Amino acid sequence: MRPSRQNSKPAGAPQATRRLSMTTVSGLAPLAERPGDPAQGLQALPGEGVDVLAVAIAPGPPGDRTVPEPRRGAVEAAVRYGIDVAARAEAAGITGKAGEHLVVEPPRGSTDLPGKLIYLGVGDESHQSMRRAGATLARATSGAQKIRMSVIDSLTAQAQQAFLEGFFLGGYRAPRTGLNAAGKPMAAHMEVTGLVPQALELAEISARAAWLARDLTNTPPDTATPEWMAAQGAAVAAGHGLDIEVWDPQRLAAEGFGGLSAVGSGSANGPRLVRVTYRPGAGAVEDRVVLVGKGITFDSGGISLKPRESMPAMKMDMAGSAVVLAAVQAAAELQVPFEVTGLLALAENALGGASYRPGDIVRTYNGTTVEIGNTDAEGRMVLADALAYAVQDLHPSALIDVATLTGAAALGLGKRHAALFGNDPQLLSALEAAASSSGEPLWQLPLVPEYDYLLESASADLAHVAPVGAKAGAGAILGALFLEKFVDGTPWIHLDIAGPMEVSSDTHEYSKGATGFGARLLIAFLRARAARARAQSA
Repeated sequence: MRPSRQNSKPAGAPQATRRLSMTTVSGLAPLAERPGDPAQGLQALPGEGVDVLAVAIAPGPPGDRTVPEPRRGAVEAAVRYGIDVAARAEAAGITGKAGEHLVVEPPRGSTDLPGKLIYLGVGDESHQSMRRAGATLARATSGAQKIRMSVIDSLTAQAQQAFLEGFFLGGYRAPRTGLNAAGKPMAAHMEVTGLVPQALELAEISARAAWLARDLTNTPPDTATPEWMAAQGAAVAAGHGLDIEVWDPQRLAAEGFGGLSAVGSGSANGPRLVRVTYRPGAGAVEDRVVLVGKGITFDSGGISLKPRESMPAMKMDMAGSAVVLAAVQAAAELQVPFEVTGLLALAENALGGASYRPGDIVRTYNGTTVEIGNTDAEGRMVLADALAYAVQDLHPSALIDVATLTGAAALGLGKRHAALFGNDPQLLSALEAAASSSGEPLWQLPLVPEYDYLLESASADLAHVAPVGAKAGAGAILGALFLEKFVDGTPWIHLDIAGPMEVSSDTHEYSKGATGFGARLLIAFLRARAARARAQSA
């Protein structure tokens, strides 16, 4: 008898509703509030099922950084396990740097101690260090039933949130199909001394959004078609009370979405535009944020065909749309006091008999005509339609697009930073502040008007890439300049996330595969904007 296969869901099935197996976290009283032994709250009693105990260590003072310093509960744990932590750390080369960890087993024959004691390095206890420490603990405890820890006891709510975000994000694993068993799951339960409830709530909202963005982006392209992505939007909308509207290929063509129609013309899986809107209840303020996500579910390059080595990652060319959908979900969970709309511009850039061609002239949603120079620069065409629609029909106070737009951004900034462009100084500052607080870094690049001549066309209003042989460089800037033609002066941000969209191995809070980069950034932006709005209306 053949073994049963764990097949993927049918193409229309709403994967977005799958239960996320994140660790259940609960709080214990701070250690300092307990009488007697200051680490009493960490002591696991028989029958409580605690199999991992975790405490923090940090680098020593500047003159003696080879010996880590204990944090709350670390000394008492060492006494119970009967170990010299300083000697063990020195032998293992552990200094307390963020992300380091030392594993200690109980003495032989001991039955009243958890089977594993982890000394976790927290570095300088900055938010970034705490995220990295959290991710390390998640990976070191996979498969555990119950963790009890004092790592964030006495830290600020923001530091606790950063640690818990890192823990949830570090424990993520991409969905998989087939006969091979998946890896060990995250720990089932974690008890945290001194937990601030709001820190946990915000960390869970942020992590759920990032998990959703990662799940969608990691889904293989034979499943994740434009129609399937629209179904994921519908599942999120149904689960969070959001309004949703979907344009199919016929409606897109009838209503003048020429960019989306052209890019999707070569595929058997037709394009879609999805609008998902969160509307606040009582206490709403006059403000409307529109988020636009590039959603190329697979990018072959079309007639301007990509080389073989460039194609495997192109299932992730819809990362921008995944991030936008996740951010709207989070806006609903946060109950921000203003309207937030996500536009998912979805198409498969395939090679077929009906594919659009270099030399074609495409009329976009606002009537602007574009001469096609390279069918592999398809992202700006679907975004042009979505941005023009947002400006003309939704009238946003802030417009932000998120896209894996150019290899030039990745070449210039590498895999850690996204490129930031914009036409509004206050909005640019707000995104930079959100990048700092979320741990998803940006680097602002200029919109250089002197490069506009490279987008001139003798046959249309715009050329969509620089002419062959121009050797002008600045590909990320040219992409942003092109998009700017469709925002009509609306306060606007363009985020080019081509570099940090994926990692090739587990790296800090990012797990191998899609990173969901941008989800936490947008959540931090929306939270800060909501706080300002509430303060002004108070």
